[in-house]
Amino acid sequence: MWRDWLREQIDEIDRRGLYRRRRIVEGPQGGEVIVDGRRLVNFCSNDYLGLANHPSVVRAFRESAERYGVGAGAAHLVCGHGRAHHALEEELAEFIGRERALLFSTGYMANLGVISALVGRGEEVFEDRLNHASLLDAARLSDARLRRYPHADSAALKRELNASAGKRCLIATDGVFSMDGDLAPLPALAALAKQSGAWLMVDDAHGLGTIGDGGRGSLARFGLTQDDVPVLVGTLGKAFGTFGAFVAGSADLIEYLIQRSRTYIFTTALPPAVAEATRASLHLAREESWRREKVNALVSRFRTGAAQIGLRLMASDTPIQPVVVGDNETAVRASEVLLSAGFLVAAIRPPTVPVGTARLRVTFTAEHTEAQVDRLLEALTRLLPGISAGDRSEQAMTAGMSAFSAGVSG
Repeated sequence: MWRDWLREQIDEIDRRGLYRRRRIVEGPQGGEVIVDGRRLVNFCSNDYLGLANHPSVVRAFRESAERYGVGAGAAHLVCGHGRAHHALEEELAEFIGRERALLFSTGYMANLGVISALVGRGEEVFEDRLNHASLLDAARLSDARLRRYPHADSAALKRELNASAGKRCLIATDGVFSMDGDLAPLPALAALAKQSGAWLMVDDAHGLGTIGDGGRGSLARFGLTQDDVPVLVGTLGKAFGTFGAFVAGSADLIEYLIQRSRTYIFTTALPPAVAEATRASLHLAREESWRREKVNALVSRFRTGAAQIGLRLMASDTPIQPVVVGDNETAVRASEVLLSAGFLVAAIRPPTVPVGTARLRVTFTAEHTEAQVDRLLEALTRLLPGISAGDRSEQAMTAGMSAFSAGVSG
């Protein structure tokens, strides 16, 4: 019975063009990766600054593993909070200009832990409709009422706040939206939060390290302070190239989370070696500004080239550059044809993005070259004549892919 049900569910996922397959990557992350024995140009990594395999970061990890071992042994509040963790928390807080920071094992757990600790039954969480799944799930699991407003629509949020009956309200948003690459209207959200007496929480997973003064993220780009945005969440597995996450804010906020955040209290701490590796990558992110400058130059080159060939892109100046296709199966086929041409570009489909907006999510890192960007543009020109001409029809898309496939095989 259960096996039949599971098979039916899997078949239905496949029928809707939503079946996902894992690819086995051999070797380290980089601008190029080896998948199934083939070397591919990797245009779907979140390792924006190219630090995941940096020699200094690898060396810090290796030397710390020799010193501390490979596991923390327990939760932070038992015996797992080491000197490396503490030093990293202090350095992260100093980097982003906050009183304190608190490490979590993952960004998902950070969002779950923060929201469930700050709000509960009888209270409300207001979230952008395109927020990351971890923010949405956190609100649902908190027992607070989740109210979602249209993407980046501060006027709609204001109406929702005016109609609120919650004892306490929390506004939660991505800083940079992971699938669209655009920024939340943070100044407007901060003003609304102050007017309504709500907390404002920003998950800046894709902003920290890549945008803002010194790579300090979305808040720095808009000149917002801890007073404007009391709760900041960041991840370490994207621009910083390692693993884990943190929450930063006032000393009282962090102390409260230490006492009340279940995903912090009941989880084994990050391996100390990861913390030391992150300290090394944080130093590089601060000192080597050329990494951000190079990524920005590659993004500009891609967007300029896309405009020249008539390829419509979303309004993003971040390393995330989505090419919306629309149809699930067409997006998958486009990704597969690009794969055959030597490019690893992920096809993103619902529920990760809204129905009808399946896309190729193209991302750029400091490990890419201008030549690789130009080759990708050439491939997209040949692959997607329908999009280039403003015609997203299935017939045009299929014709374009057929022509490109013939060119690749020939």
